[in-house]
Amino acid sequence: MRKLTSTNFENEKFLEYDCPFMTTLRFIGKRWKPAVLWKINEGVVRYNQLKKVLPYISDKMLSNTISEMEADGIIEKTIYKEVPLRIEYSITEFGKTIIPVLEAMNNWGTETKELIQK
Repeated sequence: MRKLTSTNFENEKFLEYDCPFMTTLRFIGKRWKPAVLWKINEGVVRYNQLKKVLPYISDKMLSNTISEMEADGIIEKTIYKEVPLRIEYSITEFGKTIIPVLEAMNNWGTETKELIQK
């Protein structure tokens, strides 16, 4: 815990509450969040579908990422009480608001990747 009078406390407070970049990164700033959200934005998906398109993510990391995004209100989980149990993930209306940011990041990354490979 930081002292309330410390410079680090003031910096953290600014970044957490006043900086729009940090607000954005709160929702998509971790390594796998953009990729998971990008896939879920394409349509309703199940856990195994995510694992198939993101083969290098560990089960624990995928579960944690999904849980965080669900808690943030970006995606939602629907449980179908069938045998076997079926769980699907979809993007929420709130989650759709961040897609233009991901599209801009994707476009910039694609263009930059082409430039640095020349």
